[in-house]
Amino acid sequence: MAKGRDSKPHIGIFGRRNTGKSSIINALTGQNTAIVSEVAGTTTDPVRKSLEIHGIGPVIVIDTAGTDDTGKLGNLRIEKTKSVIDQVDLAILVLTDNTFEAEEKNLVTLFSDHEIPFLVVHNKSDLLVASTDFQEEISRIYSRTIISFSAHQPEKYMASLLIAIKENLPPTAYKKRGMLGDLLSYGDIVLLITPIDIEAPEGRLILPQVQVIRDILDNDCTAIVLKEREVDAFLRKTGIKPKLVITDSQVFPKADASIPRNIPLTSFSIVLARQKGDFEAYIKGTPAISSLKDGDAVLLLESCSHQVSCDDIGRIKIPRWISNFTGKKLHYDTVAGLDNLPRPMEDYSLVIQCGGCMITHRQLVNRLRNAKLKDVPVTNYGMAIAYVHGIFERAVEPFIGKLNIMGDIL
Repeated sequence: MAKGRDSKPHIGIFGRRNTGKSSIINALTGQNTAIVSEVAGTTTDPVRKSLEIHGIGPVIVIDTAGTDDTGKLGNLRIEKTKSVIDQVDLAILVLTDNTFEAEEKNLVTLFSDHEIPFLVVHNKSDLLVASTDFQEEISRIYSRTIISFSAHQPEKYMASLLIAIKENLPPTAYKKRGMLGDLLSYGDIVLLITPIDIEAPEGRLILPQVQVIRDILDNDCTAIVLKEREVDAFLRKTGIKPKLVITDSQVFPKADASIPRNIPLTSFSIVLARQKGDFEAYIKGTPAISSLKDGDAVLLLESCSHQVSCDDIGRIKIPRWISNFTGKKLHYDTVAGLDNLPRPMEDYSLVIQCGGCMITHRQLVNRLRNAKLKDVPVTNYGMAIAYVHGIFERAVEPFIGKLNIMGDIL
């Protein structure tokens, strides 16, 4: 599993060995984050470092091993480098000596396949500048302006590199889409149902709950947080009619029974799915649960590692609920983080993605790209749970209006 991931924009630095990738990340961070050496192949595993870029905010910069590494270990390092492409919002391709050959072309192809914007940086420009012919060729073929850089003279080149990063990093990577702003008005009350059970972290709320509370406050509204067993008494005693109720997915049936039908109800996982997931694909893919057959394989994708409890939502409860709903004998695989799959994607009949609170929108979309290419239906924890409990339409209605069972907007 990749380390150091979070919802900040990710910028990856790629290229051959000894092009000065590590020197660039050190210059950007102003620290000796990565080991620098004249020995080729000094960087073995991806190195991550946070820094602040004015106008963007905090970002994660990732230094990678050279793509021209050799030997058995070298091939493993190259695979590690390629896996980083799935995690970045912007790639920086580093080259020297007016060299743009097979290694660089292969990287550009990978960037294009993953729809990753990229910069071309000609490093060590204090020793040899990019020739005019070379710059014109790169511009003609790849529509990129070469950015000169030298880690030995960062004050001379840093401004132009930072400007290029700001111009090419997609705004969606750092300008977060709000969760609930289009549903709420000033002063609205939102009721949050948050079970405190064996899976709840000691002394705190889980991240999706914290994120939703912050979004409610940012929209000048009121968040009321209750455990599931307090909901009925609260509504009866106070007479408050919330504008929206958001529940932990695992207590969907209880919330559905407690919340009057004229009050919109959804889950934290579905709110996250709308903010950063592939919401339309989830809507279309969820009804595939009803089509599962004996022997089918289902893939559950977690976005973070955590201690697995005896009643884990993704590894225990969802498989149990789906098996009970379908009445079929199914095989379940669970993958945490961005690890490799235990079997080819086309062997799965359904993919169920968690809310993705610990990863970026780009990382989440990339995780699901292969499933969509292979025509494997995808859904989300919250939507899958709502579906098998018969409340799928109600759970997504706050966001898309009334829905028929096949996912068409009415």
